[in-house]
Amino acid sequence: MRVKLLVSGKTSDRFIRDGMKLYIDRIGHYVPFEVLEIAEGAILKNLKAGDYLVLLDEKGVELTSIEWARNLEHKTAHLSRDLVFAVGGPYGFSEEVYARCNEKLSLSKMTFSHQLVRLVFLEQLYRAMTIIKGEPYHHE
Repeated sequence: MRVKLLVSGKTSDRFIRDGMKLYIDRIGHYVPFEVLEIAEGAILKNLKAGDYLVLLDEKGVELTSIEWARNLEHKTAHLSRDLVFAVGGPYGFSEEVYARCNEKLSLSKMTFSHQLVRLVFLEQLYRAMTIIKGEPYHHE
C-alpha cells in the first residue's frame, strides 16, 4: 500500500514548499509516500479504480491527533489498495469528487488556504506516524 497526497495546482509560497519537503522526507521513512501536483479538477483522473479516497474538507470529521493516528493505523493495516488524500483548489471539490470519496477529514473548524492545508496535513501525517511508532514527537 502506498499513501499519496493529491494537490490542485502548484505550491506557490516558498516557505510552504520548504516545509512540505521537510515532512515529505520524514514521512518517507515510515511509508511509501508521494505528493502529486495535479491540474485543478483532475482528481478523478489521477485515481485508480481501487484507491481509497479521503478528502481534506471542512465538512469532514474532526479528530484529535491520537484519534487520527489510530484511524490511520487501522487503514494501513487493513487496506490492500492505495490510500489517497486530496486537497481541493480554492473552491473545494466537485460533486463528482464528493460522490467518489470514501470519507472526508477536516483539519480544523477554521478555514485554511488550500496552499497552507498542504503543510498542515503533512505535519499531521508525520505526527500520526510517530504516534503509531511510539516515538517522542507528540506530547500528551
